[in-house]
Amino acid sequence: MVIDFEDPDFIRDPYPALARLREHAAVSWHEPTGKWLAASHATAGAVLRDRRLGRFWQDREPSEWWAPFNMLHRNQMMENEPPDHTRLRTLVAKAFGRGHVERLRPAVAASAASLLAAAGDPFDLLTDLAEPLAVTVIAELLGVPAADRHRLRPWSAAIVRMYEVSRTPEAEREALAACQEFADYIRALAAERTARPENDLISHLAAVRDGSDRLSGDELVASAILLLNAGHEASVNALGGGVVALLHHPDQLARLRDDRSLVPAAIEEMIRYDPPLHLFVRTAAAPVTIGGVTIPEGGEIAALLGAANHDPAVFADPGRFDITRDPNPHLGFGAGLHFCLGAPLARIELQAALSALLDHSPTLVLATDPVHRPTFVLRAFTAVNLTTQSG
Repeated sequence: MVIDFEDPDFIRDPYPALARLREHAAVSWHEPTGKWLAASHATAGAVLRDRRLGRFWQDREPSEWWAPFNMLHRNQMMENEPPDHTRLRTLVAKAFGRGHVERLRPAVAASAASLLAAAGDPFDLLTDLAEPLAVTVIAELLGVPAADRHRLRPWSAAIVRMYEVSRTPEAEREALAACQEFADYIRALAAERTARPENDLISHLAAVRDGSDRLSGDELVASAILLLNAGHEASVNALGGGVVALLHHPDQLARLRDDRSLVPAAIEEMIRYDPPLHLFVRTAAAPVTIGGVTIPEGGEIAALLGAANHDPAVFADPGRFDITRDPNPHLGFGAGLHFCLGAPLARIELQAALSALLDHSPTLVLATDPVHRPTFVLRAFTAVNLTTQSG
């Protein structure tokens, strides 16, 4: 069967079609994109973990036109394999160490509560809580001044539209402009931190540029932008989709209100049930067999994370939203070498935001029907309007 990634009905609810695809074959050829699709939990997990499948960046052509986009991706860890991936990831990994991130928990919780206290009624979960919380946390970690943080989300939103299966020329032009402006900004900020270091990640990365683990200027810029994009885009979309799912299951919401110890498990179920990232592509460095299908050298195979997270071979009654699900081996944060570096921070943000929402009102409901953004790879709502009014 053929999946139409642009069909509005599919974008609104992709899970029935993904289930049919998975039942048809764990790995199948998708002619419109020229890629194999891995739809089962086992095959998607194998795609993410098999070292013969990797990320091997090739500059888009014409190279002069695509130069700002190519520079950011050529020099970031997500588009590289060892040894470059290892070097780049090691340089930023300490900032996401469990102990360091855990120290942020009280501040993140306080920020979430403050944002909700300032929100009106009704309010938009995304613009009033999820976006400012995520941007504040990752910008604080990197050292972006508060006065500049309003610029980050528009830049990020423009760039990530390039990751969809298809794009308009206008979206591509906007992405290129955002890449250039974002890179210029981070380069200037890194120069400031080189001259006057502060206690932030950009200062740390600037300080090691001439050390034994050399980080070039382009690598510094690309690494910072990757963290800023990935560090808030997925968190915002996960909270939006997760809260909508929770509000559509009032029995689960009531159970969560009665037992706050279930908040961490609820977050994991939110990510499983409606993951913010649905497709991740790998390229075969050599012929590799996945699910009985041999991917030739140079062939591309996409792990369909939403399909994997609804595989009945792994998840009992996968269409049921269950905040007590245990175990819950979802692939929402990826797996293997490229497992999400910021997963511990994302979990803290999401737990803080959900707890703040539960504290904010005992009668929180959807004020209007949320509308999905017309994208599949990055699954998101354009707005999630909530109200504390019970009637």
